[in-house]
Parts: sequence; C-alpha cells; structure tokens
Amino acid sequence: MNILILGGTKFLGRALTEAALAKGHEVTLFHRGLHDAAAFPQVHHLLGDRNTDLAKLQDGEWDAVIDTSGYEPESVIAATEILKRRAKHYTFISTVSAYADLKQVHLDEAAPVLRLEEATDPGQRYGALKAECEQIVQVAFPLGALIIRPGLIVGPYDASDRFTYWPARLQRGGEVLVPLPKERKLQFIDVRDLAAWTIGLIEQGVTGTIHASGNEYSMEEVMEACRSNDNDVESTFTWVTEDFLVEKGVGPWMELPLWLPSDSLIGMLQLNNAKAFQSGLTTRALIDTVKDTREWDQGRGTDIIRVAGLKPGREQELLKAWHEWKVGQK
Repeated sequence: MNILILGGTKFLGRALTEAALAKGHEVTLFHRGLHDAAAFPQVHHLLGDRNTDLAKLQDGEWDAVIDTSGYEPESVIAATEILKRRAKHYTFISTVSAYADLKQVHLDEAAPVLRLEEATDPGQRYGALKAECEQIVQVAFPLGALIIRPGLIVGPYDASDRFTYWPARLQRGGEVLVPLPKERKLQFIDVRDLAAWTIGLIEQGVTGTIHASGNEYSMEEVMEACRSNDNDVESTFTWVTEDFLVEKGVGPWMELPLWLPSDSLIGMLQLNNAKAFQSGLTTRALIDTVKDTREWDQGRGTDIIRVAGLKPGREQELLKAWHEWKVGQK
C-alpha cells in the first residue's frame, strides 16, 4: 500500500511510519520538519504546514491516509477536501477525550461525544473539536473513514512525561511518593502496539470508530514494573491518600502523572476495550514498555525540563508533610 501520514516524526506518527515500513508499505510523510526531520530517509517527505501548504498534496495519490495532526475542524475540512479525490481510506486519530461523560467507567464506542457548545473548559474543548473533526472525516469519506480514539499513549519518544515520569523517577531511587489506592485501575497503550494495530486495520479496509486504551493494570502493578530495572537502584514507595493530595493542592494528571481524583474523569483510564481486542489489538508486556521507555528517556540527557511530574523539591516537601500528618493522626 501507498500510505500518506499527516505528521510522522515525533511520537505516534513515528511509530506508524515504522509499523508501515515493517509491513513493506510505501510511506509519504507530510510534516513541518520541526521534529527529527532527518528521520526515515527511505520515505518521501513533503515539508509543509497543514494550515497553509496542503496544495503540496494535490498531485499525489495514496491508498490510505492517516491523520495524526488534525485538531481544528477547518484544517480537517481543508485536508479532506483535497484528499477525498486522492485516497480511498482515511484514518483519523481522535481521542477518548471526545466522550461527553468521562466520569463514567467502561464506556464503549456508542457513548455520546462532546459538542462544542457544551465544552466549558480547555480539556472539554479539545475533545469537542476532535469529535467535530471525526464527523468531517466521516462525511468526506462515507465508505472509507476509520476513527481511532486512543486513551493514554505511552512508550519510547513520549515527551509528554505523563507516563515517562514514573520509570525515570524510579530510576533515581529513594523514597517515592505514590497516590493511593494501590488497586486503582489504569489503562494505557504502548505507541508501538497502537501503531501496528492501526496499520493492520487499514490493510483490512476497516471502517467505523474504535477506541483503544490497552490493558488494565493496578497502580501497584505499574509501580512495581517501573521499579524493576537492571541497575539495582533501591527505592521505597510512600503511598499517600487522595485527601492529602487534594489538601496540598497537588495537580492531577500533569503534576502527579496517572493520578486522577475519584470524582473526576476516571473513565478515561477505564474504558471498555472489547471492540479493539476483538479487531486484533495485541499488547506487549508492561515490563517491556517500561524498559524501552526508560532506555529512550535516558538518551534525552540529564538537563531536560520535564513537562509533567513532581519536581524533586516539591516531592520532598510533600513527603515531609505526609509523615508529619501521619504522626498527628496517632
């Protein structure tokens, strides 16, 4: 197959490119050249901004398109107007944030999605915009639209630090602040598993909407996997309560990755993934995702500024406050 990927050198696009090449497909990458532009010298690169340079796609023809970078309806309208005459199948990478009520767990693909007029905060607006983009793709490709709604995507090249923080933090060792409860359920998907599965669906000409957030783990399972390493670095977990975290103003999701208060959007980490697994999704062992993420992260250098995760000083302050709080409870 001849596949066009809008995006392709940063994270998911990179994994999709690798998966497509591994299956022997020809790949064209349309991207801005801002992230590792020298990657994949064996594919055809078209450099441009999707908001201003889509005319560069007017002379091409592809069996399938994968849109990893569509966030604004106007941009997706422009892309589909050109590409509906250039391709038969269009995969749009959406998000589970498109669902209207993520306080509910075990949602399936039939759950209502957000509408822009209902979006009251930036997170909801992001999901509502993605949902609108989905509809645009489905109208433009009535017989060839595949909508993928990933949950939290993790693995090598994940610079968001929303998962990467934990393998890196356990690599430092020492006393580690971790949110209770230990049995709290989490879902996330390795970017390489998501990419391989997506390419497989495209090969089969699958259409419709499928979300994918991977296997379900407990918080304790994830932490133990992150603690496992080859350097014999010792660490201890200090499990703290949700009430304590809320009282101390700890920010969920970004300041303390993988933590969401029990009255918030916990459904984004507890979806019904039956359709994805029935359609052929397979996932690697958690320990392999942790190991590969840690190895990639170590190559980033020691001077990186993480965009998510507790700063060391903040973590120490919280640990001290927690131990003092426990003494006061006795």
